Amino acid sequence: QVQVAESGGGLVQPGGSLRLSCRTSGRTFSSNAVAWFRQAPGKEREFVIYRDWSGGATYYADSVKGRFTISRDNAENTVYLQMNSLQPEDPAVYYCAPRRFRMAVGSIRRPEHYDYWGQGTQVTVSA
Repeated sequence: QVQVAESGGGLVQPGGSLRLSCRTSGRTFSSNAVAWFRQAPGKEREFVIYRDWSGGATYYADSVKGRFTISRDNAENTVYLQMNSLQPEDPAVYYCAPRRFRMAVGSIRRPEHYDYWGQGTQVTVSA
């Protein structure tokens, strides 16, 4: 069983920054790709960013391009989502979805293609 745990959410002012963490634990799981999604109340889960660790490519939602970046610490089995210049449209519960294998680019934005999810972490942007 693979466990995924997000953390690092909180309240931040517009223009501020947060760094979310996603730690994977459980049975041996080597992640070759990971995505972050977010879901605001009353809305569908929305793609944010996808990183193919093996191929090196990163894909962004247009709304976060230039503001969000992704990195990882292999020793800690942890992926980070650095969010800068947070805007009023960014508040949501943010979810991490690691994948054992990379997937076709045409599928990365669809949450049904991911098997492992955490409980999410809430991000609030307010003055």
